[in-house]
Amino acid sequence: MTAGESAPEAASDAAAVDRDYMRRALALAERGMFTTTPNPRVGCVIVRGDEILGEGWHERAGEAHAEVRAIEDARSRGFDLGGATAYVTLEPCNHHGRTPPCTSALIAAGVARVVAAMADPNPLAAHGAQRLRDAGIAVSIGPLEDEARELNIGWIQRLRDGRPWVRVKVAATLDGRTALANGTSQWITGEAARADGHRWRARACAILTGVGTVLQDDPQLNVRAIPTSRQPIKVVLDRQGEVPPTARIFADGETIVVTSGPRRPDWPSAATILRLPDADGRIDLVAMLAALAQRGINELHVEAGAKLNGALLAAGLIDEIILYTAPVLFGDPARGMFELASPLSRLADRIDVVIRSIDAVGRDWRIVARPSRKH
Repeated sequence: MTAGESAPEAASDAAAVDRDYMRRALALAERGMFTTTPNPRVGCVIVRGDEILGEGWHERAGEAHAEVRAIEDARSRGFDLGGATAYVTLEPCNHHGRTPPCTSALIAAGVARVVAAMADPNPLAAHGAQRLRDAGIAVSIGPLEDEARELNIGWIQRLRDGRPWVRVKVAATLDGRTALANGTSQWITGEAARADGHRWRARACAILTGVGTVLQDDPQLNVRAIPTSRQPIKVVLDRQGEVPPTARIFADGETIVVTSGPRRPDWPSAATILRLPDADGRIDLVAMLAALAQRGINELHVEAGAKLNGALLAAGLIDEIILYTAPVLFGDPARGMFELASPLSRLADRIDVVIRSIDAVGRDWRIVARPSRKH
């Protein structure tokens, strides 16, 4: 505290410094947006005084965590880390999985203080803060916690609720139509919106669609518009085994077919089949999400027709909607966005959403919204 500066002013200044460095750590964590699955996206900045000594982020599962990369970066520059502060977007892990615990690395490095944006919700890796405190390291948790949680919202939900974050992407006309009455839908939105949609695909662990979309469009369900080193798993709901073995979803990468009946014998042997019938012989959507979570799926990106979208909505399983609205009109009887098996008869039963953002993307508009019943 400088002469003439009060304790509250000094504390406020220190908190602002913590937020500034945490923003940098969050920006580093975002570099692993497309690659870290099933692990969380984490960034770390190590600072002494007003000098950044080292930086790092977690890139992919099985490789060094953000704290270790930051320590290595600092040492490669010739810095000793004694007395330094480590800013990390997630509480350092305290268990030995595919890599050693980050708490051990920070203790060995001699840092004096650790600032984490949020506590680790993973029970296997938790209590890192306490171990650091036991080693004499000051620990504080909380700066920019909301931003840190948003960065790993699917990973957190998988750990907390045993199911992935379900994000439904819809491309629609200004009058809310997603396809002509005959099913034709390519392309409603412009090239910029389609490329933006691929960025949402790339951050997801898996892409889900229904058999109707496969039969109508024969989609590849992969990331093409942006460079990426990882392709999401492809998941298709096919109650009666109608997906042809020549469908492009089987062409490359991992494909999961969720069905309520037996495996179709001419499907490729590499395809994973999940048989999950409910009491009525339909596919059990809740069981499907649980099964995907057990496979490490944090974020499930849905690109499907109105029927599957409606089933997910009616079941309360949609966490987020990415709606691209094009400046065109189709009119009736073109297809809508969400087909409900039991149409609403009262306005009181409507499903309200919270608008998170509205942005222009080329000639189209992107709306990000979340059903308010849950969030």
